[in-house]
Amino acid sequence: MAKAVQKQALGRGLSALLKDPSNDIKSVNDKNADKVIGSIIELELDSIEINPFQPRTNFNEESLQELASSIKELGVIQPITVRKLDFNKYQLISGERRLRASKLVGLPTIPAYIRIANDNESLVMALVENIQRHDLDPIEIALSYQRLIDEIQLTQEQMSDRVGKKRSTIANYLRLLKLDPIIQTGIRDGFISMGHGRAIINIDNQNIQADIYQKIVSQNLSVRETESLVKNYQDGLKSKGKVSKSTSFSVAEDQKKAITSFFGAKVEVKVSGNGKGKISIPFHSEEDFNRIIKLING
Repeated sequence: MAKAVQKQALGRGLSALLKDPSNDIKSVNDKNADKVIGSIIELELDSIEINPFQPRTNFNEESLQELASSIKELGVIQPITVRKLDFNKYQLISGERRLRASKLVGLPTIPAYIRIANDNESLVMALVENIQRHDLDPIEIALSYQRLIDEIQLTQEQMSDRVGKKRSTIANYLRLLKLDPIIQTGIRDGFISMGHGRAIINIDNQNIQADIYQKIVSQNLSVRETESLVKNYQDGLKSKGKVSKSTSFSVAEDQKKAITSFFGAKVEVKVSGNGKGKISIPFHSEEDFNRIIKLING
């Protein structure tokens, strides 16, 4: 019980400080800023707006209800992080699930860390914070990485340092964005895994990607089975290429005897892999040359 009372009283004095217009803190240099920045303070839920930079777009309702039940029983164990916008007005940086669950329970306030950050810093903090969580789907993570590249101009090396992930891991997520949009939706909705997506991405043709996706879903194929399906498709393309080359050469050989017989000379036929080639007709004298020209001219 003592712990509950202590938790309830958390940051109450600082909350009162923030509600005093004469102590409005807008920068780290303002009076009492050192008491507020980085401290855990109870903030009214109505004073916090959702972060427009939030990369998460899907919230599992069942999971949210479970979190709400936990908060109702134990309170908010991990504070959210907000940035100060104006007097008694804040914007969420991270912790939207905790904020939503707290609203479901009907809590009036929530413990929060207060930061003073510009939009650019807020975006970086929100994206990095969420990338490191375990409940984002692979496409949301990939989109977060892409936003760091597009809007913050971070390189993959810099992102690797920021989020503590290998560059190859980041590259694998980003490759998912090259998948057909239908397949991306399938990953987000849990119909297929990131492993399935990584296998499909090895095929450039998005129509073929979609066909394979349909087979995965309808036949409940594993990642390994999907990799085998993709390999068989790629091997089939290679085989077709080899067949067309050998057929082209075979046809030239079949005609070689007929050409040799027609000109009465040992004709040489050369055919390249792309089906192009040349015919060489030897002659042994000027009289032989004129004979061949007459045959050509009919």
